Amino acid sequence: MTIRVTKYYYGDIPEDKGGGTDKTNGKGRQQASTTGGVTDGSSGADWPLWEVFIRSKQGIDHKHVGSLHAADAQMAIENARDVYTRRMEGISIWVVESKYIHASNPDEAASLYEPANDKVYRHPTFYDLPDELTHM
Repeated sequence: MTIRVTKYYYGDIPEDKGGGTDKTNGKGRQQASTTGGVTDGSSGADWPLWEVFIRSKQGIDHKHVGSLHAADAQMAIENARDVYTRRMEGISIWVVESKYIHASNPDEAASLYEPANDKVYRHPTFYDLPDELTHM
């Protein structure tokens, strides 16, 4: 059995993957998926991957809490409710299909954020503080 590993950045999952591998290996036999199971068409491995964001009762922003496979958005919300808010921690759930999330490449971070380095006025490191000021 050969396992092929492909490096994807967050949000770069190819459209044709859909979370699983091909169902047959060309000889009529089922092929093992990368998760170790066998894809038979009825499992959730053929469903798209959804990213889940929960807004807590104390917060005003949604935070990424995890991912899950679901057939559609409604099923993703219901599954996210069951998996990530079992103890009534959240008041709002967002689900986004992973293929619609686009992210920057971590290897290009230096060139992406480099223009901010020449704006020293954004960081108050060059101010002289009086000696009477002890806590800043």
